[in-house]
Amino acid sequence: MTILSYAEHSPSIDAEAWVAPDATVYGDVVIGTGSRVMHGARLVAEAGGSIRIGRNCIVLENAVIRATGRHPCRLGDHCVVGPNSHVVGAVIEDEVFIATGAAIFHGAQIGRGSEVRINGVVHLRTRLEPGTTVPIGWVAVGNPAQILPPDQHETIWSLQKPLDFPGFVYGVDRNLPNVMQEITTGLSTALGVHRTEAV
Repeated sequence: MTILSYAEHSPSIDAEAWVAPDATVYGDVVIGTGSRVMHGARLVAEAGGSIRIGRNCIVLENAVIRATGRHPCRLGDHCVVGPNSHVVGAVIEDEVFIATGAAIFHGAQIGRGSEVRINGVVHLRTRLEPGTTVPIGWVAVGNPAQILPPDQHETIWSLQKPLDFPGFVYGVDRNLPNVMQEITTGLSTALGVHRTEAV
């Protein structure tokens, strides 16, 4: 496994947890007892961010769990994060199942016992009540969440646009004429911390 630290931020892995030799754990990450991080998974807490993984969580192959300085990430106990899924800056309560290829975005809250099925999406700032299911390929957006099929793009966008992805995630006004320059310049600066990391 690759354990990476920067400044004073180093991962903490419980003695009863296991991380695959080709997984990456970076920064302020705590992995609880009985949890398993499988091959190719990436747990990355960028500068100022933190990841907390509870007890007996399973992070399967090539899953990515990320946190930023603006958006920490937390998984409760007894959760499964499926292969090739992506979770960033979200709060996942206990006993949640995130299936293969699902995506959970910044500020999302997934209630206890919920399921996000294959290729499901939970958009930023979206709240799923306990026991909610996002069907295969569907999109959950808003608080309270509306769960819609992917072919309803205009409805999804009408709910998603006011959630303000550029502002909420990057602190950048989406109406600026050079919005992508602002976003990438800020990210370049923030991700520059990787130049100082130590194995």
